[in-house]
Amino acid sequence: MSGSRGRVLMLVENHFPGDVRVKNEADMLTSAGYAVTVIGLQGKKDTVANRVVDGIQVYLIPRVTLFTKTRKDKPTGLQRIWLRIVALMGYMWEYLYFTGACLAMSLYVAMKHGFDVIHAHNPPDTLFLVAAVYKPFGKKFVFDHHDLCPELYRSRYAADNGILTSLLGLFEKGSLGLADVTIATNESYRRIQIERGNVKPENVFVVRNGPNLKRVASRTPSERLRLMNKNILCYVGALNPQDGVDYLLRSLRDLVYKLDRKDFYCVIMGSGDSLEDLRNLAKDLNLDGYVELTGYVSEEDLMSNLSAADICVDPDPSSPLNDVSTWIKIMEYMAMGKPIVTYDLKETHWSAQDAALYVKPNNELEFAEAIVTLMDRPDLRAKMGEFGRQRIERELKWDIVGQNLVRAYTKLLG
Repeated sequence: MSGSRGRVLMLVENHFPGDVRVKNEADMLTSAGYAVTVIGLQGKKDTVANRVVDGIQVYLIPRVTLFTKTRKDKPTGLQRIWLRIVALMGYMWEYLYFTGACLAMSLYVAMKHGFDVIHAHNPPDTLFLVAAVYKPFGKKFVFDHHDLCPELYRSRYAADNGILTSLLGLFEKGSLGLADVTIATNESYRRIQIERGNVKPENVFVVRNGPNLKRVASRTPSERLRLMNKNILCYVGALNPQDGVDYLLRSLRDLVYKLDRKDFYCVIMGSGDSLEDLRNLAKDLNLDGYVELTGYVSEEDLMSNLSAADICVDPDPSSPLNDVSTWIKIMEYMAMGKPIVTYDLKETHWSAQDAALYVKPNNELEFAEAIVTLMDRPDLRAKMGEFGRQRIERELKWDIVGQNLVRAYTKLLG
């Protein structure tokens, strides 16, 4: 940790190094000569809260969950009101706890290692309060805008604009207003930062979710999956209400019971607030023998399963958040040379282009029909997969898109 170009303190309300984007950014800055310290959340298997990972000093804060924030499939009446109250309490506790813990830990980091920059990865958007303490002492602040929190809340709970979305909007403006430079994941987020946050265009840097090809690469395909002699479908990503895996399960039901296709097996890899609800939904839809929700899997198993896949799926439905967001799973599918079935959302279409078949947003039967098209067309699968892999190699791999992060820090620290 030489830190010849500066010292960076990253704050992320997620596990490190489990958060792929944050790990890529920390590695990029370390390679460029910055000393990086990360404050994150402990994972279930973490026994040490203080360690060094690939030259990055890491401090992990215990997770404390008092209120769950998941929703039932279609809450109504009093059920919906109660859910909103519980969600509000959950978010308030989560944000206050993590922000306060980061402030306390930052004082320790300041004394032990020192830092020149606080780099906050949202959500939550309250981490600017930690940076505000250090601004009078000449410290810089970078706001890395992973999610649009007002849109995230609306998408997660099918909510309209209201008091909570207004409050989240104020936190977002506080983060954007205090930042010396901001990071956006795509051009849609960049435009929102400029128009909604009044950020000067020259202070916004687009750092896309490009895959790190040192990590995302073909492995020996899963023998278990290949021996099934079926079309293997794969999903990789979060399992939260806004991620649309329930849409995928209903499409798989249509695939079996409306389109009479039983020659497939779908592996859904990832964890999140909705994992158990989705497992129950799969049972209710009579998908035993057709789908597997693995929960968390090791990176080796994830890549082995992806290597065995014939088709990859992205069921993110149209929503205020999803319509303008870029998903790293799309990039990883493309890096692995896999054809994709996805809903036709603006930023997803820009990323995947001819690597995907696009379906009218939220139409579950059409999603199933697109899967059938690719099941029956190995030539089309190969053509789409090769296009995606080449697009990643030429334009979208992390080694290329991550350079904008270094440019942001060059502007920031000279």
